[in-house]
Amino acid sequence: MKKIITILAVCLLTSFSMQAQQKIGHINSQLLLSIMPQMKKAQDDVKKYAQTFQTKLTAMQKEYDAKVKKLQAEANGMSDAIKEVQIKEIQDLEGRIVQLSKTGEKKVSEKEQELAAPIIKKADVAIKAVAKEQGFSYVIDSSTGALLHAESKDNLLDAVKAKLGIK
Repeated sequence: MKKIITILAVCLLTSFSMQAQQKIGHINSQLLLSIMPQMKKAQDDVKKYAQTFQTKLTAMQKEYDAKVKKLQAEANGMSDAIKEVQIKEIQDLEGRIVQLSKTGEKKVSEKEQELAAPIIKKADVAIKAVAKEQGFSYVIDSSTGALLHAESKDNLLDAVKAKLGIK
């Protein structure tokens, strides 16, 4: 019985000493990105890019409003054929507005991702370098709870695959 207690005590002490060697750090990556000058410039560039779509949409909306107002004002004196043509023009313009809005949102999102990707990569490289320099085994993103860095020696995949007989 004393042997079992001694073995358990040794195992617990070994376990605690192994855990004590692993350092866990955290960082708020959203805050880091928000204070990076490159990210501020990228956000400004995205805003300028988005503004080009907004300017065009505003002009198209004014044209749409003017055509609707004109049709409403002159509808009583128009023939049905002319009304149909003008209604068709308004519907076509409305469709182009919707299409430009969707396309603009997609293009702005793509531009944002394109400009942010190298900045995010730069931050990630810096986080991993600092983690390695300061001996952190794990770094957790406090803004999302995501694991940003883990020492490869702590990865259990190979051992679990072997245990399951997976090659």
